[in-house]
Amino acid sequence: MSIKRHRGTQVIHAGLPKAEQGKPFNNGPAFASTYHLSGPADSAEHQYGRFSNPTWQALEQGLSELEGGETVIFPSGMAAAAAIMSSLVVAGETIVLPSDGYFAIRAYAHEFLEPNGINLKLVRTKDLLAFDYTNVRLVLVESPSNPLLDVVDIKALSAKVHSAGGLIAIDNTTLTVLGQRPLELGADLSMSADTKALNGHSDVVFGHVSAATSMLIERVRLWRKLAGNIPGPMETWLVHRGLATLDVRLERMVSNAQKVAEMLANHPAVKSVRYPGLPSDASYAIAKEQMDHFGFIISFDLGSIQAADRFLQAASLVFEATSFGGVHTIAERRARWGTDNVPEGLVRLSVGCERIVDLLDAFETALAT
Repeated sequence: MSIKRHRGTQVIHAGLPKAEQGKPFNNGPAFASTYHLSGPADSAEHQYGRFSNPTWQALEQGLSELEGGETVIFPSGMAAAAAIMSSLVVAGETIVLPSDGYFAIRAYAHEFLEPNGINLKLVRTKDLLAFDYTNVRLVLVESPSNPLLDVVDIKALSAKVHSAGGLIAIDNTTLTVLGQRPLELGADLSMSADTKALNGHSDVVFGHVSAATSMLIERVRLWRKLAGNIPGPMETWLVHRGLATLDVRLERMVSNAQKVAEMLANHPAVKSVRYPGLPSDASYAIAKEQMDHFGFIISFDLGSIQAADRFLQAASLVFEATSFGGVHTIAERRARWGTDNVPEGLVRLSVGCERIVDLLDAFETALAT
């Protein structure tokens, strides 16, 4: 009889080998490009380094347990997104992407899919439920959106896309497997840039795709095999190690983010704040219903480039960088890239694991400038 355990416990044991006397309970990375293969080509579990690796297998098993669907890992989140779009859509078919989501996914579609006959439509996250999905093959949605944190009703959107005969994939990077369960909410695929919070230590670029059906995941796995877009064993092992502490890291990060968001929302220097955990936020109602936590990302507008830059220079505990999800608090003025339609003074803040008393003091001091 299987025992129902908390997901915070599951994440610590996900993908580990069965306990054996005198054997490690966390195997190290398998560095292998070739495997002994005698006789028929399919007579061994592992044949060649581009096809499979025991270290991949362990992490994929663990992520599959948490996602509720079979998983394929990749050397980056963009590789995961590219695998979905490239393996499941052909010339003449249509992809819908959020116009306010991660820019690089849109750029990939513009540069490499549209020239090959795939149609692309861009829709704001808040308008996705009103869109007509007739003749749409794939919808790839980021929820919450990045960086404005709009949340779409995944269950309702999945039903609408399926009724039109399409597939829906959810980019779950901002919440991870412990913050949202896209496959349980009706999505066909769930993907993540594990570079961010799932690994959580800002030292590995990584990604994965999980699917509800074997037919879909086999297409994604075949694309990885033939494109050669494979992760290294050391990176894979590091992500598996990071996965074990995901629950404890998120507990601190999300708790911190809630308190920081509440402070920012009441500070006179802050023009506006977006955080799904604020009852006043436009995303609060649906976020509370479909998310297991409200996340660790906050976006707030300081009104101008100058004010945002002064804040970032003065915030002593904040690393200014273009990523998120690490144990350190990270922030950036998003409009500096020119790829997001956001106010010039908007700061995207990824709240880390520092003690909240120190974070609040650092932010209060910085905002005083």
